[in-house]
Amino acid sequence: MRTILFAALCLSAVAAGAGQQMYRWTGADGRVYYTDKAPPADAKAVERKKLGDRAGTGPLPYALQQATKAFPVTLFTTDCGDACDAARKLLERRGIPHAEKNARDEPVQAELKKLTGVDEIDVPLLVVGKTIVRGWEEAQWNAALDAANYPKTSQLPKSRAPKPAAKPKADDAKPAAPAPAATPKP
Repeated sequence: MRTILFAALCLSAVAAGAGQQMYRWTGADGRVYYTDKAPPADAKAVERKKLGDRAGTGPLPYALQQATKAFPVTLFTTDCGDACDAARKLLERRGIPHAEKNARDEPVQAELKKLTGVDEIDVPLLVVGKTIVRGWEEAQWNAALDAANYPKTSQLPKSRAPKPAAKPKADDAKPAAPAPAATPKP
């Protein structure tokens, strides 16, 4: 009964207009109340919420929450060009929350060595929970993500869609070659 009452209250609050205040508080009798009016002075554990003020910041869809909790995704990259770009696009297309780490950073290199047991790492490298997929092969990446029950297509609303991650910059970038000098015509 409380759940139905709370749901009806929330729906009426949303329908009344975005930005309306809601309160959750515990009364002197120990019961929890949800109201749109300020609680009495003796209320405990008062929480004030403003409904509709931040679109797209709600929780992830349930299937995505479960997969992310059980099998967090980390993408290790460098400035590896098309392979790293394709890897990022796959994760973005599937709407998969992930951490991206630059494999050129010393602490990240130590983490990679601990994960893989080798010094030289082929990037991109995908870690899904405890599964490690080395190098870019779309079918292998999809298989690892499917095995972790990640959705095949993005379930994120457009407001929650991941923003493209910044590409790691090369530490040893070479300066651009000077333009060839114009040769005078005879």
